[in-house]
Amino acid sequence: MRAKRHQSRSDNLRAALAQEAARIMAEHGIRDFLVAKRKAAERLGLSEMSAILPKNSEIEEALAGYQRLFGGASHLLALEAQRRAALAAMRYLKEFEPRLVGAVLSGTATEHSDVQLHLFAERAESVTLKLIDEGIPHEVTEKRIKLTAERVRPFPGLRFEVDDQPIEAVVFPQDGIRQAPVSPVDGRPMRRANTLEVEALLEQT
Repeated sequence: MRAKRHQSRSDNLRAALAQEAARIMAEHGIRDFLVAKRKAAERLGLSEMSAILPKNSEIEEALAGYQRLFGGASHLLALEAQRRAALAAMRYLKEFEPRLVGAVLSGTATEHSDVQLHLFAERAESVTLKLIDEGIPHEVTEKRIKLTAERVRPFPGLRFEVDDQPIEAVVFPQDGIRQAPVSPVDGRPMRRANTLEVEALLEQT
């Protein structure tokens, strides 16, 4: 009976931590799950109880619930704007076979979220040159991507804006389209959506 009570208390604490981490991500624009977990644990006075920290997938589920409860129509309008900006960027960069990934695709994006794209090219400079040719202000970046449970490597990227929405694009080699990186949420291959799939998402809203 004592073990059952202990398990129930642990489950309740995990749920409370997941909900607080979700609130922190939604309200403060924090994108890193581990940072949100630690801040939530500190706020609940549980900083030493790492064994009960919730999984990233539990936080994402709590985030979706938070947005349904508190976001309402404003969340849906913001998400639609982010997806429309994603679609515009994808159409513009169509020769690089763009894919939408991350929170804007899953629907858990907050107003602070970037639109995340995966692009595929022989040379990352090809994407840069296209933006330069069109006079689009941009920043050259680099992002570490988890390809498998054990393998992490940096990839070139670009940051720019479409319709006042920040876009974060990571450029993979052309054969990178065959295998998606590992999702930071559940450790499975990351979900990627092509232009037609993003169009279909917008038709549903």
